[in-house]
Amino acid sequence: MQDPNADTEWNDILRKKGILPSKEKPKEQEEAVGEQEQQRLQQKSVVKTYEDMTLEELEENEDEFNEEDEQAIKMYRQQRIAEWKATLIKNKFGEMLEISGQDYVQEVTKAGKGIWVILHLYKQGIPLCTLINQHLSGLARKFPDVKFIKAISTTCIPNYPDRNLPTIFIYFEGDIKVQFVGPLVFGGMNLTRDELEWKISESGAIKTDLEENPRKQIKDQLISSVRSSVPTRRNSDSEDD
Repeated sequence: MQDPNADTEWNDILRKKGILPSKEKPKEQEEAVGEQEQQRLQQKSVVKTYEDMTLEELEENEDEFNEEDEQAIKMYRQQRIAEWKATLIKNKFGEMLEISGQDYVQEVTKAGKGIWVILHLYKQGIPLCTLINQHLSGLARKFPDVKFIKAISTTCIPNYPDRNLPTIFIYFEGDIKVQFVGPLVFGGMNLTRDELEWKISESGAIKTDLEENPRKQIKDQLISSVRSSVPTRRNSDSEDD
C-alpha cells in the first residue's frame, strides 16, 4: 500500500481534493514553528510591557529595549509625564481649608488660572452653617480639582450680618460668578448634600453625576402625595348628594 505521507505528485493531488489528510509535519519542523510562535509572543509581550510601564519602570528597563523601540519609548514616556501632571492638577485639593481674612487674596483672588473656588462664610453656633460645612467637606473629597474653603464671616468681611449666613461665594480665576446668601436660599436644615451639589453644579464649578435636581424629586413627591389625599370632585359631589 502506498504511503499517504510520501512526497508524490499523486498524493499531492489527493490532498488538494481532500481525499488524503494534510501531510504530517516532521517533529523538527513543528518544534521550529513552536519556537517561532514563542518568540513572537515574547516580542508582543515586550511591547505590552513598555506600553503599561510607569515612568520609573521605563527608566529602569531602558537598556533592555532595542534601538527600534526608542521612538516608541520616548512617546510613551511623554505620555506618562502628561498623565502624571494631569493627575497632580486634578487631585490638587481634596479637602476643605479654613482661611482668615488675611488669606483671602492669596487663596481666592490669586487662586490661579482655571481654578474654581467655593467659599463658605459661616459662624459657629448656626446649625445650617454647620450642616453646610459637613456637606462641603464631602464635596471637596468628591471634586478634588475644585478648591473648597471656609471662613468665619467677620474675619473676611467686617460686620457681616448674621442674617446673611450661611453665604456661599463661587469664584473662577479670582472673579465672583455666583453667590448664595441666607438660609432661605438653601431650604433650611432639610438640605441634603445632593441638593447642595446640584445647586453648585449649576454655576459650572463642578460636574455632577446627578441626573436631575434632587429637590425637584422631593417637590414632585409632595405634590403627588397632596393630590392623592384630596378627594376628586366626583367623590365630593356624591357625598353632597
